[in-house]
Amino acid sequence: MAIKNLIINLGSASKKYALYQGLDLIYQAHFEQEGEDLIVTEIVAGEKNKRRLDDDLYAESVGVVLDSLIERGIISGREEMDLVSVRIVAPGEYFLKHRLLDDEYLKMADVAVKKAPLHLAPALQEIKSVKKFFSENQKIAAISDSAFHSTLPEKARLFAIPIADSRRLGLYRFGYHGISVQSVTAQAAAALGSIPKKTVVCHLGGGASVTALEDGHSIQTSLGFTPLDGLVMATRVGDIDPGAVLYLMEELGKNSDEIEAYFNSECGLLGLSGKSSDIRQLLELEAAGDKDATLALAVYVDRVCEHVAKAASALNGLDLLILAGTVSERSFILRERICRRLAFLGVKIDEKLNNESSGVEVDLSTPDSKVRVLVAKTDEMKEMAKDAQKLLAEI
Repeated sequence: MAIKNLIINLGSASKKYALYQGLDLIYQAHFEQEGEDLIVTEIVAGEKNKRRLDDDLYAESVGVVLDSLIERGIISGREEMDLVSVRIVAPGEYFLKHRLLDDEYLKMADVAVKKAPLHLAPALQEIKSVKKFFSENQKIAAISDSAFHSTLPEKARLFAIPIADSRRLGLYRFGYHGISVQSVTAQAAAALGSIPKKTVVCHLGGGASVTALEDGHSIQTSLGFTPLDGLVMATRVGDIDPGAVLYLMEELGKNSDEIEAYFNSECGLLGLSGKSSDIRQLLELEAAGDKDATLALAVYVDRVCEHVAKAASALNGLDLLILAGTVSERSFILRERICRRLAFLGVKIDEKLNNESSGVEVDLSTPDSKVRVLVAKTDEMKEMAKDAQKLLAEI
């Protein structure tokens, strides 16, 4: 009988849950802030239900999900859950594999949390919550967001610091958004018959990254040791001169924890515009004549195109460009600006089709485009279900 697997995917501002039986999606729940309210949106058999939550229920959302599953008769009790799978964003060689959670894993995670506290700490807190609501024998799978990038060649993983320090400290580029890249790559392969040799994936959401794929394998990615590197993101800084980091720490009087929080939460589009981290709001502000919003969007597009060009250089060309993530799906304006800048690589899109497409999967490339351009919807939850099922089969 197909296993029942509760998938947990924590974002920077939301929590997503899904119950899979095998690879069949049974139930979904999305916890997020909407205005002043904390809400949960549940979907079962195509029916959507939205309701407000108290703060304490949001903090223990896994309990809300379990109660809902039992009340709806989807499960009769918590003991029916064969597996709970949690997405893990953590730097380190140890975390380049999907693993069943055990004492060793938790010890390694407690060390790694000091390197990426704003991403790993919430996952560890969620694991504590899972342990509270399930029995001690409950199997928990830690699904790595970096595993897809384990194919990165050494030259793409290294920072230009003394090699002895890299090896002693395990200080490498690990890359993230691997689950998303894996998802859209599989979709593209199914749609096209196979994945082209030279493919670049842009994951553009609250977090953002560009990944170069050679024959479907990651050979270069913009996110580095932590999820702070690379592109301009909603509130994350992306590329920055190390000397500027030291200067900021001195001038702003911030210690290492404070500067990390600053780079994670006060920078990116929010910092550049001084007003918003939301692309939709920035486009509205731009239309109203706000110069800083215009500047923030220009820097965003520049950084995406710089990293796509870098990825194409690593591949010695470009056959397929995949645009994924909420910005790619919903903003035809940003898609047009990015693709127009990439014309030198042979990218050419159907502008009418682009302008009419929002929230859908679509092939935007014109017949004479040298590069295929696909907008794809990432399905991280299903990809996690697949990875968890493989993990159990290997044990």
